[in-house]
Amino acid sequence: MKDTFGREINYLRISVTDKCNLRCRYCMPEEGVADLGHENILTYEEIHRVVEASAKLGITKYRLTGGEPLVRRGIVGLVERMKQTPGVEKITMTTNGILLPQLAEKLKESGLDRVNISLDSLRHDRYREITRGGDLDQAIAGINAAAKAGLTPIKLNVVMMKGFNDDEILDFVQLTLQHDYEVRFIELMPVGRAENDFAHGYMASEEIKARLPQLIPVEKQEGVAEIYQYRGARGRIGFITPISCNFCSQCNKLRLTADGKLKTCLHSEKEIDLKKALREGQPGDLEKVLTEAIRGKEEKHHLESGQAPISRDMNKIGG
Repeated sequence: MKDTFGREINYLRISVTDKCNLRCRYCMPEEGVADLGHENILTYEEIHRVVEASAKLGITKYRLTGGEPLVRRGIVGLVERMKQTPGVEKITMTTNGILLPQLAEKLKESGLDRVNISLDSLRHDRYREITRGGDLDQAIAGINAAAKAGLTPIKLNVVMMKGFNDDEILDFVQLTLQHDYEVRFIELMPVGRAENDFAHGYMASEEIKARLPQLIPVEKQEGVAEIYQYRGARGRIGFITPISCNFCSQCNKLRLTADGKLKTCLHSEKEIDLKKALREGQPGDLEKVLTEAIRGKEEKHHLESGQAPISRDMNKIGG
C-alpha cells in the first residue's frame, strides 16, 4: 500500500519487549526499565493479529526487535505463526546475539530468515563499557551460532561514535575481508537519552568513508543503506545515514512498540494506539486504523532544522 507521498509501505518493525539483558548507553537507562505490566504489553496473539491485518494491506517484510527480543519467552512460537501467515514473505530480527547459541537453530526451523546483530566494539573492555557489563565472547558466540544455523546473511550493526569506537573502523572492515558479513556503520541518532551523547559523539558517514579509500559501490542497492565492498572481500560494508543524508523519501516502514503504539516515523512523537483497536474494536477496525496510519505517514523528519528529539528511549521503540 502506498502513502500519500507515493512510497510503498511494505515493512513493519515489531518490538516484542522493551526489556534487555544489556544496558547499551545510547539505548537504555543504566537502571534498566520499569515493568510496564502484563496488561500493557501486547500478547503474541495480538501481535499476530496485527501481522495478519498488515499483511492484507501489502506489508510483506517484518523485523522483530526489542529491547532484546530473545529475552521474551515464546519468541520461537511467534516466528512460526508469523511465517505461516498469508502475505508474509520475510521475517528478520535485530538482536544483541547473547542468547543465539541456545535459540539460533530453533529460530531458523521456525521460519526466521536472518539476523542483524548489534556489535559496537571488537574490544572486550570497550564492549563491556558500552553495554554496561556485556561479554564480547558471548556476542561472538551468538554470531557463530547464527552462521551455523543459516540465519544469513548476517548484518552487524555498528553505531559509530567519535572518540569512542571510531578507531576500530578498520578492524570492522577487516571482518568483511574474512567473512561474508555485512558490517553496517550507523550514525548515532538523538533519541531519548542518546540526545545527551549526540553532540560530542555524532560521526557522519562521510567521515568514515574518508578513512576507507578504494571502496567500491555495490551495483544493486537495497533499502536505505548505501552498500560498498572492497575488491576480493567476502562481505560488504553498509552506511545508514539518517542524519547526514536524510533518506526519508525512501522510507517504507512502520514501527509497532511493545505497548501497542504504532509509529509512522522514528523521529516523531506521533503515536497511534493499536491496542485500543485490538481490545475494544470491531472486526475490520484494525485494518482501518493501519490504513489511516499509512496515509498519514510523515513526509520526513526535521532533525536537521532543529526538531526536538523524541522523548522515548530506543529500547521502547524498537529502533
